[in-house]
Amino acid sequence: MNIHEYQAKRLLKDFGAPVSDGRVVLKADEAKTMAGELDGPLWVVKAQIHAGGRGKGHFKEPEAGEAGGVRLTKSVSEAAAEAEKMLGRTLVTHQSGPAGKQVNRVYIEDGAGIETELYLALLVDRQSSRVAFVCSTEGGMDIEEVAANTPEKILSFSIDPASGLSAFHGRRVAFTLGLEGKQVKQCVALINTLYKMFLEKDMEMLEINPLIVTDAGDLKCLDAKMSFDSNAMYRHPDIMALRDETEEDPKELAASKHDLNYIALDGEIGCMVNGAGLAMATMDIIKLYGSEPANFLDVGGGATKEKVTEAFKIITSDPQVKGILVNIFGGIMRCDVIAEGVVAAVKEVGLNMPLVVRLEGTNVELGKKIINESGLDVIAADDLGDAAAKIVKAVKG
Repeated sequence: MNIHEYQAKRLLKDFGAPVSDGRVVLKADEAKTMAGELDGPLWVVKAQIHAGGRGKGHFKEPEAGEAGGVRLTKSVSEAAAEAEKMLGRTLVTHQSGPAGKQVNRVYIEDGAGIETELYLALLVDRQSSRVAFVCSTEGGMDIEEVAANTPEKILSFSIDPASGLSAFHGRRVAFTLGLEGKQVKQCVALINTLYKMFLEKDMEMLEINPLIVTDAGDLKCLDAKMSFDSNAMYRHPDIMALRDETEEDPKELAASKHDLNYIALDGEIGCMVNGAGLAMATMDIIKLYGSEPANFLDVGGGATKEKVTEAFKIITSDPQVKGILVNIFGGIMRCDVIAEGVVAAVKEVGLNMPLVVRLEGTNVELGKKIINESGLDVIAADDLGDAAAKIVKAVKG
């Protein structure tokens, strides 16, 4: 689960990390009042969307101007005017995709004098199963670009959970970033704060980009991006309350409400599979046969007829989908339940594209009988390779 920058800044402040004072604006008529609560003399106006690269982005609507989603202003009235221009308009960045995201909230914060921009992040290292720190002197840039062009400028190390975080970890980061004097002590304190926050709030990623050295020589978190382990949110109702459903893919949101594991992709063949491993194998074989999957969808082992029906609706709601492959190996999941769900969904939403069904396992004969007697125009497949070949051929014509 992701949250907005202003929400991340509030969490950082609650844990004692250094951030600028700011106000969130939800309605245009609030902008001047909110900006007036800040001291100035520089006000920074930031569009709040779940995508990076806002400063280099552009708005679709011409009246919003060519400037990106981060603007510097020198008066309360100018800050309010820029906030009003952003609200309700669509911001396109390299991370949002060409469709962009609508700006429903704007963050106005005090400006800061910047001497140096640095990069600092914590994330879950899947290889070592530990929390890892990543830092670089190349702050304010996309870390992927730095990694591709100047990887020697990135330091990454993981924390042994047995011994935990120590002061030398903070000093190691400070020396890598070229900090000196009081900044070293500030960096050690910040590293401790971020690590404590990361663990307590079940985060998956915490990125400070940029972490700056101000003109007064102090460290400050100028921007922040956070994501959390969705499976742990039952432990954190305060974090769950920060969820902004308008920023999520409508199909993924609908799937989450029905306890379906769904991720939207860019392909043309919709997949309904039981089991994450089989789902990934299905996606791979679709690519092998010359097409692209439109989604990852695991209905799980305990799926009901109703859940399968909802899964089918979600797949068919994607305008990119030109064909559907249902691939079920019935162990815990029964093939007849899948068949009943598919039949019910097709009768409810209609079917105007090829549908290939491959069933194997528990109650497979009953499942095939249900589909064969349904009167639906379904292409039967014997195995995974046969299923992939048939759906790709049907879609490609």
